[in-house]
Amino acid sequence: MSTYQQTIRVRGRKLGILIYDARISRAHTPEKCAKAMNIPVEDYLKIEAGELAPTLPQLELLAFHLDIPIEHFWGNQTMASLAGPEPVFQVKQLVELRQRIIGTRLRMARTALNLSVTELANKTFIPGEKIQQYELGQTAIPLPELEILAAELEIRTEDLLDKRGPIGKWRNDKAAVQQFLELPPEIRDFIGRPINQPFLELAMRLSNLSVEKLRGVAEGLLEITF
Repeated sequence: MSTYQQTIRVRGRKLGILIYDARISRAHTPEKCAKAMNIPVEDYLKIEAGELAPTLPQLELLAFHLDIPIEHFWGNQTMASLAGPEPVFQVKQLVELRQRIIGTRLRMARTALNLSVTELANKTFIPGEKIQQYELGQTAIPLPELEILAAELEIRTEDLLDKRGPIGKWRNDKAAVQQFLELPPEIRDFIGRPINQPFLELAMRLSNLSVEKLRGVAEGLLEITF
């Protein structure tokens, strides 16, 4: 076997491993991936086995389907190795903490409205004993009942979502990405260029200045210009 053939074979097998790993990490079936690439399942399985190499357009379709940067397939790391460590928090403790936080928010809102537990129970038809348990975080609140209590206490259900914990951070990251994607393409392009970082940092500093200081900066720029 020639060096050229060996190179092609090794690259094909490496690519197959990365494709298999990417599919598994996204919990997709070979059938779905084959359909996304517009090839028979048999050919897709040969690609994962390193027996058949995909074309660039096919790999682009797969990357799009799996929501993975196509550049991942040029690298040497599997998705599992890039995933990082497991979350440090324990699910049971997180749920219990969230119950207590939500309960405290409900109690604070009720107190602010000068409502007793009995009055709130009469308004919502939820037994007072249950409301007390909810407020102390002793019992998990079913979502329909939480929505009823929140509405009566003039709280938006959205305001009760996790904001500072691991799930809150995940939601904030998702929102930040969505906000970025909603920007005009030319602004996204400007932000995405590392060379423009000093301008972005300057804009951030200017945004924190008072009107008087901004006026001073503007007057200074005019003096320099003229």
